[in-house]
Amino acid sequence: MKLASRYFVRQTGIAIALSILAATGVSAQTVSSGAKPAVKKKAAPVDKPALEARAVELLKATSARLAAARAMSFTATVSYEHPSRLGPPLVFTSRYDVVMQRPERLRVINPGDGPASEFYLDGKTMLAFAPAENLVAIAEAPPTLEAALRMAFEKAAIYFPFTDLLLPDPFAAIADGTKLAFYVGPSGLVGGVKTDMVAWANDDVFLQMWVGADDKLPRRIRAVFRADPLRLRHDMELSNWQLDPAIAADAFSTSKARDAQRIEFAHPAAALPPGVKPIAKSPKAASKSQ
Repeated sequence: MKLASRYFVRQTGIAIALSILAATGVSAQTVSSGAKPAVKKKAAPVDKPALEARAVELLKATSARLAAARAMSFTATVSYEHPSRLGPPLVFTSRYDVVMQRPERLRVINPGDGPASEFYLDGKTMLAFAPAENLVAIAEAPPTLEAALRMAFEKAAIYFPFTDLLLPDPFAAIADGTKLAFYVGPSGLVGGVKTDMVAWANDDVFLQMWVGADDKLPRRIRAVFRADPLRLRHDMELSNWQLDPAIAADAFSTSKARDAQRIEFAHPAAALPPGVKPIAKSPKAASKSQ
């Protein structure tokens, strides 16, 4: 997952080495005295990080629930830390109102602490609109949502922290390179429902997810990227879930951008959070492009 918190880490069984006989005194004994030299006991093996079956099954269940939906809408409220001159980080918040329809339609309205933005994908055209500046970028879109999101990232660093949840197989994205996964425990304080907490990590990111105990929908995700030396935290609350809702035919376009000034898709001056990467090309997509 590209998507990404190393907090709430539960130690996975670091074994304590058995005490070794003190060197003083033992070294003074000789074989000629008839006493056998002391044999040092081997330290108990240290448990290695593992993929707990309960954690994996929980991740598969939430992935299956999302993948089965032909359409969905939800709100993602994202808080992310940013370094300050005083040392402690500041927190900024963005809200994403998301509507998606498989296989290639998406709308993301983003009123945040910074400039507002709107993103539309109707299966043929990709459109990014800045309403305050009255600027719009329009480009021909690839035929799938996965390819379009990759193109948006590569062309203009457009990145959505919930991207993995929109893919045809979210578990494949989550499990890519996973080295550690474990069940944390239950919670009744997130999203107004009972949830199960699970954590997992790969070489890029450590994440913790709260998953609805009954509906298996993700309710909260916290992430910390390994490439970030400050270990800044990213926190995403997911609410207002609707699976397979009725969606208006014009939901994936906007007339507000009709008279906006046209610009090209291009990378912004601001850098993305450390460790953020585009979604990986799936083996199926790679084979089709060859």
